[in-house]
Amino acid sequence: MNVYSAVQYLLFVVIVTACVKPLGGYLHRVFARSETALDRLCVPVERWIYRLAGINPSVEMDAGQYLISFIVFTLICTLLLYAILRFQHFLPWFFPEYQTTPLTPGLSFNTAISFSTTTRWQAYAGESTMSYFSQMVGLCTQNFLAGAAGLAVGIAFIRGLARESCSTLGNFWVDLTRSSLWILLPGALIGSLLLVWQGVPMNFHHYVVASTLEGTRQVIPQGPVAALEIIKNLGTNGGGFFNANSAHPFENPTPISNFLELLSIILLPAALTNTFGRMVKNVRQGWLLYWVILLLFIGGLFALHLSERRTNPLFHGADSRSSQFLFEGSMEGKEVRFGIGGTALADVVTSNTATGSTNAADDSFTSLGGLVLLVNLLLGEVIFGGLGTGIFSMIMTAAIAVFLAGLMIGRTPEYLGKQIGPNENKMIVLYALTGPVTILILTAIAISTKVGLAGLTTNAGPHGLTEILFGFASSFANNGQAFASLNANTPFYNITTAIAMMAGRFGVAIPALMFAGLLV
Repeated sequence: MNVYSAVQYLLFVVIVTACVKPLGGYLHRVFARSETALDRLCVPVERWIYRLAGINPSVEMDAGQYLISFIVFTLICTLLLYAILRFQHFLPWFFPEYQTTPLTPGLSFNTAISFSTTTRWQAYAGESTMSYFSQMVGLCTQNFLAGAAGLAVGIAFIRGLARESCSTLGNFWVDLTRSSLWILLPGALIGSLLLVWQGVPMNFHHYVVASTLEGTRQVIPQGPVAALEIIKNLGTNGGGFFNANSAHPFENPTPISNFLELLSIILLPAALTNTFGRMVKNVRQGWLLYWVILLLFIGGLFALHLSERRTNPLFHGADSRSSQFLFEGSMEGKEVRFGIGGTALADVVTSNTATGSTNAADDSFTSLGGLVLLVNLLLGEVIFGGLGTGIFSMIMTAAIAVFLAGLMIGRTPEYLGKQIGPNENKMIVLYALTGPVTILILTAIAISTKVGLAGLTTNAGPHGLTEILFGFASSFANNGQAFASLNANTPFYNITTAIAMMAGRFGVAIPALMFAGLLV
């Protein structure tokens, strides 16, 4: 491992670890409704929102009511986004000469579900499909709302483990509002200014048409990139303004912007482990969760780095030792401004969270490198995971271990001093089976039908199977990254990936919240 990569990895881990306690404490104060530095600005806006929406913040909800509010809110957001996408040609900032990919009903349906479930699965090229209005008002707004909804569910889950002799988990609308005002909006404002400092565009200028040195015509879109870029990371969403996502120089121009974007993805999920410890009054339990997931994270990072650092054996006569220290290894599909270190760190962060904003072509990775990404997706957001969804994924996975241990020793299992009885065990089993059942059934249908195999435009055989499996695993994990040679903009994949995305959003949130409701 070269010095550049080692320093980058070490600095990243140190910064994340140093931020866990203060940021976790801040999140705890926000949702405990304790005093924070932003109260003077946010409290008046919060009260105005409650009056406008007719919300009584003192009324709390049980698990069923909380789930209904979460599902209804997501459904409304999906329908509104679908309407924006279907009618974008009547809305401002639509350039028909450049937005040439039609937003068919199937693609609009898939995209609306994708962005309202924080998946950001993109079966289109943003610069040739989405107008500035669709990007800013439609997709960027969903980045905020869907991310805040996920965080609200995560906090409600923790309350279920923390409270005793109670029947409620909080108020969804209050948690949603506080997630947006106190956390995502300030973070997005600061982060977008940092990205603009690094050269990320933030404007509504017309597309630029340039002539290349070869004399060909090149269309260069600009737009409100910085606003969308930062919230897709903070909200663990991952949708790219451009088709190349974070490999595009407008979305991610420098190694510094790459490092900042990766920090914005992982800081909040990491801090929630500390928030969990504070809320259950067992801080050591929160640190235990953090150190376990950090160990798994580092293991995947080193495996991916070592696999990509080796020169492709098909390139006979290539000697990585003769190259500059930054670029040695398999550089196919990678940006030279990031090198192996910046690429490996980005792909481990994005595949472990629900933010599939990769800065390289996953399909070009080595066999072991692609396997690391696939395993991370199949683990089900256990390593940091999405905003809010990651924390309940970690605890539900721990509850599986508690359940199995109880079976082996023949006694009723307990977690945090609370008994896990038959009903709780049913929720644990339902949570554990939802992912494998969804991914394997959809993959089996895809590889055994003509419409499924038709999506393999470049590769067939074992690699084609991996592409399909990777696509459904990514959709279920609400991640969104993919092996690019799978053509997903077909009626079959628009429907099946949407099913996987909804299962990954609701199929795990429902048993998790019901589990918390039983424990509370």
